[in-house]
Amino acid sequence: MERQIEFFGRKLNVYKANLHTHTTISDGKYAPHEIIKLYSEAGYDVMAFTDHSRNNPVSTYDNCGMTLISGMEMHPMGPRDIKWHLLAVGVPEDFSYNIDGTGQEATDSALASGAVVFCAHPYWCGFTSAEVGSLEGISGIEIYNSSCLKVGREYNMQCFDELLDAGKKLTAIAVDDVHGPSHLFHGFTMICAEDKSEKSLLEAIRNGQFYASEGPLFKSLTIENNVLKASFTPVVRATVLRRRCGGTCFAMPDMEGPGTGSPEIDHLELDLSDIKNNYVRIQLCDASGRFAWTNPLFL
Repeated sequence: MERQIEFFGRKLNVYKANLHTHTTISDGKYAPHEIIKLYSEAGYDVMAFTDHSRNNPVSTYDNCGMTLISGMEMHPMGPRDIKWHLLAVGVPEDFSYNIDGTGQEATDSALASGAVVFCAHPYWCGFTSAEVGSLEGISGIEIYNSSCLKVGREYNMQCFDELLDAGKKLTAIAVDDVHGPSHLFHGFTMICAEDKSEKSLLEAIRNGQFYASEGPLFKSLTIENNVLKASFTPVVRATVLRRRCGGTCFAMPDMEGPGTGSPEIDHLELDLSDIKNNYVRIQLCDASGRFAWTNPLFL
């Protein structure tokens, strides 16, 4: 489905992506052709196949109109005997890494192959933000992962902000990490790119040209005369977060006191003139409790 967005001075196409997918090649319930059909029929444009330490010959699959990207979830040993879950998106179809090596070595191997790398579900894994921050070269983390819903660890906002507070210039994706039916169609990443070729999509991801969501959609994101402006589908909570305790709330239920309701808003504006040596990121939540997150702007 063709969508467009005004993205910080550029009119770009927007492509709905699931960047974390498992199939019967590793521990997923669905065969590749089944999962492709499901996501194509649900209106997705992009799917990355990221089976556990296994390759997917995506060039041989019927893509059903989507862009299919070769990927892998890598599992070298990490600190405190916890295995890393490193999402490499855009590896060659014959990619391999040393599973007995370190997380940094696996990351470096994937980067050298042309991929982008994200730390998957750090809360579920039990990693601290400092441990995640020790990985050099990663593009970011999963801020939402629907496969972690059943254990109540689907969100990683605190880890994300701790990394940003520590000076790490990272981004955040939302994914399904789909293994079976309960994981389908919860979290997605909206990639803002010139076209939906793999090259264009990966370049956009590297450059942070995307946002993450469970539901709310951004229509425009701009900075005009040092004023951040955003328009989006209606939400009941909208906040611009900054370093440590900083932030500006534009909407929340009962904002004017108990019983005052949950009026919806569809845009916000924030003067950035006095916000220096900081970052800002927008976080939305709709009436159904579904979040959306922009990547940080570093000021």
